[in-house]
Amino acid sequence: MQISRVHGLLEKALDYRAMRQDMISSNIANVDTPNYRARDISFESLLAEKSDELFAHSPKRLEMRLTNENHIGTAREKESKRAEIFFRDGHTARNDGNTVDLDIETTEMAKNTVVYNALVAALKKDSAIFRSVLDASAKT
Repeated sequence: MQISRVHGLLEKALDYRAMRQDMISSNIANVDTPNYRARDISFESLLAEKSDELFAHSPKRLEMRLTNENHIGTAREKESKRAEIFFRDGHTARNDGNTVDLDIETTEMAKNTVVYNALVAALKKDSAIFRSVLDASAKT
């Protein structure tokens, strides 16, 4: 049973935020590992596309028309959309080749934690609204 259209989107955003938290923790754990390159994950565009689908916003790109599913691989491309993991290479590497900057990692971790907590609060609020509707309908 789907509580609301936004509920699934919030759950997916929480999953990505948890994944990002693990990645930042891994970067911090490898601060002294020679030749380690800091990694990050990009998922905001996926969530924006999902939001457009849920709330019927106009798509930002023109979809190709399918005449035969075997000729065009768009159906498979949609299934393979995933968050993108990339190396954060904009920072200077130390002499040992490590690109982890503790100031940046702790800042990114703090930002990610704030957004994660906001998503949890939104999910709780969404569930509370659903519960109040059920309670109100039970009284009538």
